[in-house]
Amino acid sequence: MAGTGLVFVGFVLLHMYGNLKLLAGQEAYNTYAEHLRTFGEPILPYEGLLWILRVTLIACLIGHLYASFTLWARAGTARRTRYSAAKSAMRTAWMRWGGVAILLFLVWHLIQFTIVKVSVNPDAQGADVINNPARLVIASFQVPWLTIVYVLAMGALALHLAHGTFSAQQTLGWTSSVAAYRRAKVVGYGLAAVIAVGFIIPPLLILFGAIK
Repeated sequence: MAGTGLVFVGFVLLHMYGNLKLLAGQEAYNTYAEHLRTFGEPILPYEGLLWILRVTLIACLIGHLYASFTLWARAGTARRTRYSAAKSAMRTAWMRWGGVAILLFLVWHLIQFTIVKVSVNPDAQGADVINNPARLVIASFQVPWLTIVYVLAMGALALHLAHGTFSAQQTLGWTSSVAAYRRAKVVGYGLAAVIAVGFIIPPLLILFGAIK
């Protein structure tokens, strides 16, 4: 759980960085997107790096889900005090169902921007939108309901990351002292805030017309 979770943390940081390229304009974003496809050529084939990332992330997702179901099964047999049991049950329920919500959002997100490429904006359709990464993103987040869904999903991701990053540090033995425990909490909440805000900035700027 900790190992695969840290892989996902690294990925979302890189993904957030790529999204922020929109602040520099459509050309900068599209250049970045194309560079990801040509990275490592001719040693790697076209989109070689992306496929390495995809396979790695799929393997990590399977491992993460397996670990979560295993821990879910073990949680019911653990002995706890009444207070710790209630607190643990609340935290576990949030991580579990928050994770399900993130997974469902991820499926839709991949369908919209990668697998099928769908513009939900009735005023922005056609190949010139679908085949242009920056225009597809901008057209999509000009739709209020989609931006709201995205912001809510990033909120769920932030809460998942805050607890997950802290728990990963515990698992790896990085919270052996009071100071280390507090530092792990700060890292968890700080990283979650940076990632959530970084992801939310471009859609909100698009929705309010600052990015066109």
